[in-house]
Amino acid sequence: MSERPLRALDGPFVALGPSGVAVRDRLKHLTPEDEKVLRLIGEHLGSPASQDLAARCADGLDHNNDTWAARKQGLTAKSSSRWAGSITKSAHDQWALSRRCRRAHIHNLEAGVRTLKHRLSLPIGEKGTKRAPGGYRSKGEWFDKSRRLHVLEHRLDAARADREAGVVHVVRGGRRLLNNRHNLKAAQLTEIEWKQLWEAERWFLAADGESGKRFGNETIRVTPDGEVSIKLPAPLAHLADSKHGRYVFSCKVAFTHRGAEWRDRITGNRAVAYRIHLDVARGRWCLTASWTRPVVQTIPLATARAEGMVGVDTNADHFAAYRLDPYGNPMGDPRRFHYDLSGPADHRDAQIRHALTQLLHWTKHTGAKAIAIENLDFAAEKTREKHGRRKRFRQLISGMPTGKLKARIVSMAADHGIAIVAVDPAYTSMWGDEHWRKPLTSKTRNMTRHDAASVAIGRRAIGHPIRRRTAPPQHHRSDGAGHRTVQAEPVAQGREETRHPVTDRSRELRHRAEGTRTRATSASNTVRDARSARTWVQSSLLDTV
Repeated sequence: MSERPLRALDGPFVALGPSGVAVRDRLKHLTPEDEKVLRLIGEHLGSPASQDLAARCADGLDHNNDTWAARKQGLTAKSSSRWAGSITKSAHDQWALSRRCRRAHIHNLEAGVRTLKHRLSLPIGEKGTKRAPGGYRSKGEWFDKSRRLHVLEHRLDAARADREAGVVHVVRGGRRLLNNRHNLKAAQLTEIEWKQLWEAERWFLAADGESGKRFGNETIRVTPDGEVSIKLPAPLAHLADSKHGRYVFSCKVAFTHRGAEWRDRITGNRAVAYRIHLDVARGRWCLTASWTRPVVQTIPLATARAEGMVGVDTNADHFAAYRLDPYGNPMGDPRRFHYDLSGPADHRDAQIRHALTQLLHWTKHTGAKAIAIENLDFAAEKTREKHGRRKRFRQLISGMPTGKLKARIVSMAADHGIAIVAVDPAYTSMWGDEHWRKPLTSKTRNMTRHDAASVAIGRRAIGHPIRRRTAPPQHHRSDGAGHRTVQAEPVAQGREETRHPVTDRSRELRHRAEGTRTRATSASNTVRDARSARTWVQSSLLDTV
């Protein structure tokens, strides 16, 4: 039986730096008048924002600059030209995001349909391989999957028709929150609490930045000393407490994280976008500032390899990391950085940030300038059609935060001056376990399969093969320089076993079984006498069985 051919591996590459930055701070000590103004502005602009999103979705693929200008002109009378620009741009971005989600949904349905057709075409009970699943176990399962195939094909046809027609399905406020209205008990909400969440999510309190304008934003302005002011819509101009129809809040903000970078931008009058939102559960108002960065490569790949690398294996509950020198040799002991992905989204996000912070601090402490990580993507690998009854495995790969991890680690590593090198994930766990788990295991070091995979990932990123290098021959054939651990070809049997002793016990046992007795000088005595006379004697291997 011939071996299964290996697929072509993609070369490692240095991930591009972050394309944007977002920081957040609380609006503390707001007066009742301040909160009233924020609620009035959010409610006043929320309704036009919903109407504009509906108009943008109705335009579909027929959207052009003229329709965009007409929508903006209609909104200007209800608010102002700046608010109208922010509302129309937000609606356009939401429509584009829904189009991308529809395309990903179509790819997911196509993968499920292909898998179902393949398994239905196989005989019942046929075993599968590592590359493709086999047939179904019984006629009943085959019948159920045939019905599911018709359902997925219908969904696929509908999704393709919507995409070709430019139809999108979006909900301002979120579809999940909308569906919670029909099952408040499961959501653990009362009708009043749900209504408060729904209204807060549908408010509109966001303004895009403008380069060249004062402090980078004329609509929502934040001065370098933290003073926050907002341009009121025309119908609410009577609430202004400052000139030019602006309202100045009594609180001040201070962006602790990236505060210096934010201050440099606003003092240079470069664009900064702001968004004000209410955390209903905690009763807190927050201000988020965001801006874009030019997408540039941090360092070349050769520079990232110069000081060695830290290989990281991503798992469902921890990162397994190992430090490697520039020649691909593991240094020290493996490290593990655990996280818990159970609970709400905010808790999961905090766990990922904490684990990545520990990883980056340890990497900087070791002196490495780059982190090697697998370029994982389970976008088309989470369907139950592909993995069948392997429910726990589907839950495992679904719980791995691959998408969020990519965005987080690139952004956080850039602040520490560490490059991220992405490698092909093929065979890293299997080859790492085969070539590195046993050699690195000792009485004081417990190597796992994930630790060995991190070594494999690091070696692939540095440019070395995963398999260990063959040790050079000793300066002589005896064991004076220690046990010979030369790694032979895979066909050689017992290539890493201990050497047989000099005394041939098998010959003596054979003579005893035959009933004969041979009196001869033992090899061990001969060697001992020769060594005492300081003469070199080579033991004969002709009689060795």
